[in-house]
Parts: sequence; C-alpha cells; structure tokens
Amino acid sequence: MKIRDLLIGALFVSLALPAFAAGPDAPAIDGRHLGLTWLIPFVGILLSIAILPLATPSFWHHHFGKVSAVWAALIVIPFAMIHGVPSAVYEIIHLLLLDYIPFIVLLLALFTVTGGIHIKGNLHGSPSMNTALLAIGTVLAGWMGTTGASMLLIRPMIRANDDRRHKIHVFVFFIFLVSNIGGALTPLGDPPLFLGFLKGVSFFWTTTHLFGEMLVCAIVLLALFYAIDSYWYRKEGHKKPDPTPETPVRIEGGINIILLAVIVGVVLASGTWKPGIHFTIFHVTLELQNVLRDLALVAICLLSLRLTSRRSRSDNGFSWGPMLEVAKLFAGIFITIAPAIAILKAGKDGALAPLVALVTNPDGQPNDIWYFWLTGILSSFLDNAPTYLVFFNLAGGDAGVLMGALASTLAAISCGAVFMGANSYIGNAPNFMVKAVVEEAGIRMPSFFGYMAWSSAILLPLFVVLTFVFFR
Repeated sequence: MKIRDLLIGALFVSLALPAFAAGPDAPAIDGRHLGLTWLIPFVGILLSIAILPLATPSFWHHHFGKVSAVWAALIVIPFAMIHGVPSAVYEIIHLLLLDYIPFIVLLLALFTVTGGIHIKGNLHGSPSMNTALLAIGTVLAGWMGTTGASMLLIRPMIRANDDRRHKIHVFVFFIFLVSNIGGALTPLGDPPLFLGFLKGVSFFWTTTHLFGEMLVCAIVLLALFYAIDSYWYRKEGHKKPDPTPETPVRIEGGINIILLAVIVGVVLASGTWKPGIHFTIFHVTLELQNVLRDLALVAICLLSLRLTSRRSRSDNGFSWGPMLEVAKLFAGIFITIAPAIAILKAGKDGALAPLVALVTNPDGQPNDIWYFWLTGILSSFLDNAPTYLVFFNLAGGDAGVLMGALASTLAAISCGAVFMGANSYIGNAPNFMVKAVVEEAGIRMPSFFGYMAWSSAILLPLFVVLTFVFFR
C-alpha cells in the first residue's frame, strides 16, 4: 500500500469522522452478554507481536499485516454469525471511524510533518548530551505530542550515538521519557488527555495537576539514565570512528515547524469550537468541527509533502515503513480490543466485574490507588485512550466534579494512562514507531518481552514510589 493511497483514503473516510455518538437504536455490543473467550483474539495478536518477530523474523517482516487481519477476522466473523451482521457492521464502522481513523490521521500528520524537519549536523552522544536531548524531548512531548517529539528527535539521537557500541538503553529510555512520560503536560501531549479535554477537562488542568508526578518521574529517569550511560560510556574506552562526525547543527524544512504549530491549533480548535452542526450516519452523530479537523490534518500532510524537498526527507532517513507498520498492526488491535472495552463498560455486570469492584472503597468513594494501577495496567496492553475513557466514566464522567472534589482520582487515571503506556511496545503508538525507526537504522532493539524486562525493572518500582507519594 502506497502512502498516497493512505492519505487519499483518510481524506475520503474523514468525511464520516468523529466525534460519533451512538444513537439510541444503535446495534451496539452489550458487554454484559460477552464472556472472556472473546478476549482470545486480542491475546493472540499481542502474543503474535511479542513472539513472531523473534521466532520467525522473515515471516513477520513480510506478513505482519496478514497476521493482524487474521486475528481481526476471528472477532468479526464469529460476532456476525452470533449477533448478526448489522451489529458486526455497526461495531466495525464505529471502531474505525470513531477510534482508528482519527487516531491514524493524527499520527500520520505528526509523522509526516516532523519527518520533514531535518536537524542537520551531528552531536556527540556523550552521557551529558544524551541526557540533555532526552530532557528536551520530554518537555517538547507535552506540547507537540509524544508522536511529534519522538519522530522529531529519534533520528538525531540515532546519529549522535552511531559510534557507540552500547546504546540500546538510550532508545529504551527515549521511549520511557519522550514517547510517554513527557506527554502528561497538556491534552495535546497524549490522546487520553485529549479525550478528557473533549469531555470538559480544562486545557491547563493537566499542566497544574500532573506536573508534580511528571517531574518526579522525569528527574528519577534522567538521573538513572545518566548513571547507566556514563557507566557504558566509560567501559567502551576506545570507540570506533564516528561515521557522522560532530558538525554544527541547523534545521532544514523549517516550513514544517509552522505546519506543526497549525496542527496544534487545529486540534485545540476542534475541542473549543462547537458550532452545533451535526449529521447522523448509521446511528452515529457526526459533528462538523471534527470533520473539519481531520480534513485539515490530511491537508497538512499533503502540504508538508508538497513544500518539503525530497532531499531533506532523504537526508532525514525518512520512510513510510514505520507508519504503515503501525497502521496495519493497530487496525487489528483496535478491532480485537472491542470486546475488552465493551466488557469493561458493562462495569459490575460484565465478566470483568471483580476488576471494576477494586476501584471503589467500602464507603463508596473511589480508590485512587486502584484507579492508577488498573488504568495503567490495562493501558500497558490496551490502547490507553479508550482505557482512560472507561475509567473516566467509572469515576462518574462529570468533568467538573473530577476536576474538583475528585481531582486526585482524575490525576490517578490520567497518570496511569499516560505513564504506564511505557510498560510495553504496544502501550502507546509512538513506542512502536520509535522501535521501527531504530531497527530501520540497523540497530537491534529488545524483543517484546525483552523491552518489558527493562520496563518492569525500572518503571514499576518508580510507579510504586509514585503511588505512596501522590495517591495514598
């Protein structure tokens, strides 16, 4: 599939884009009637992503899209046979248009625009320089999105360390900080917080209420990274000649910086401008501001491709491979995730009722610790945006109350969704994109479980500390 086809397809599909709200007669999934066996395809696609690249790398490289499609079919076909074709069609349309297409269009816009910004020159990947780049990326992630910051800085980080023998830890910490932790600063940083913004959470609420938690995580991780990187840097001793010697840094493709600011403005406007114009298509309501948002994002992609020289993208090592990989794999993930989200939405009446019961204290008040950990654990393997929305609704769904009397609960939900997306490659889309870009550069990243060994050893103890400091 060519990227031109992806752009054109997104352009037409965005004519029927969200935000959608199911109508009263919509043939939607009733999570109360779904058993845990419906989770098997979702577990299957996760295990495929975890095992096949390691066990059969050649097969996976050529057929990962087919594997994703097979697992998706194991949800769609049985569901259509048991619950009827109308319900199956509705759920597919609802998932693709409400969740998947907007998700991919936003990622595509950030990937395309940041891929046109070429930071020319090379820095020396010393511990102090690497730590500084991670700190800068952490700050940028809150304002240009974790995807935008990750795609902007990952290639300069690769070039800075191309003479280092021990460098896997550099990219693991890059995912921790730039692709996840830094996204807590604003609703533009990570999709879960943007959903909260659309539900009525004020724009700067996250900046003021999550800043402490984000700062603690960032300082601890940056300090730990500096210690680890210094150890390996000293141990390397005589290093091989740098294939990209240190040269002055300058930026090419500056028009994309302007386009990046336009993306921020478009996304922000879609959450604040409410013209009240909407259409109904197959039991769902289409709002004008969201149609215009996604059309504008596709137009920005095309404009970036038009205005950026091919040489700048070529020098940047830019290719569509990572974006296509994310698009194919997450199509399967979004479809197979549907039963899991439906069961969670059923609350105490669903098959996962014991998990839902954990978030409520005997006195009826929310249990912030369990909100943090359950949101986080599910966000590590499910998409963190719908997971955030489920627990947002479990906590009452009233943005005014959640920003006020239940501010600690909303903070716990937000931190769980954003921070614990770093626990696995599939916890947040930029994780997978960074992995793909690094591997395209010829650097072998940890396997699915290898990466989780890093995150379990480093992040889980940090999150335990965060629990006792902020959520008791």
